[in-house]
Amino acid sequence: MENKSHKKIKFDKLAIWLIVVVALLVIFNQWQVNAISKSLGGVSIMSKLRLGSSSGKDISNVNLDELKSTGHSVAALFPVEDIQTTEDAIAIMVPTGTPDYGSALEVSFDDPLNSLSILSAQVYPYMLNDIKKEQAAYQRYLNIVLKPVGISCEYCCGVGAIGARNDGSSACGCQHNPALLGLTMWLVKNSDYSDAEIVREALKWKSLFFPKDMVNLALTVAGGDTSKLGELPGMVGGC
Repeated sequence: MENKSHKKIKFDKLAIWLIVVVALLVIFNQWQVNAISKSLGGVSIMSKLRLGSSSGKDISNVNLDELKSTGHSVAALFPVEDIQTTEDAIAIMVPTGTPDYGSALEVSFDDPLNSLSILSAQVYPYMLNDIKKEQAAYQRYLNIVLKPVGISCEYCCGVGAIGARNDGSSACGCQHNPALLGLTMWLVKNSDYSDAEIVREALKWKSLFFPKDMVNLALTVAGGDTSKLGELPGMVGGC
């Protein structure tokens, strides 16, 4: 009886610690989201996003072969012509809500830390093995990620605009890089997205992971006002 009671106490303590850890992660995640929101003068990102959406730009004729940098990709895939201020860039570049594949992958733009962990630790290793079973899908994936279109962790690890090795594996051991590659592989295998749409989706997550750098890039491409960039967090999640 005493042994069972002792085990129950240990189990209860473990459960309490798990609850505390989860609560801290939720609080930390909300703090980072609020940091972005504060840069808008107290206006929520969600209400800002209603003013403009990257999905409103026709990218059906975008040729990835013509994109030579992350900046080129942002200019081609997002409506940078609508950007004049930091608020405009955030509204267009930083996503919120749940994407149409969110339930399948159990990810959400509103939960970047947990989504980062899922994409990097679960989706990436599984898909890296799975996609090689279908040669056409594997070659399509390589054709996307081996171009300098920006599917990489260039803002935390400096790998440049290409984050994959020649075999499609991650060129960096941080979480951000495999997360973006894992998402790309999954969309190649499980969606009807075009290549350009897949790159745009990856860049949405990249903007969520590196809001300051991606908003700065969008503002630079658009020739907009960069004066409020100092109020944005540099990176979500650790390297």
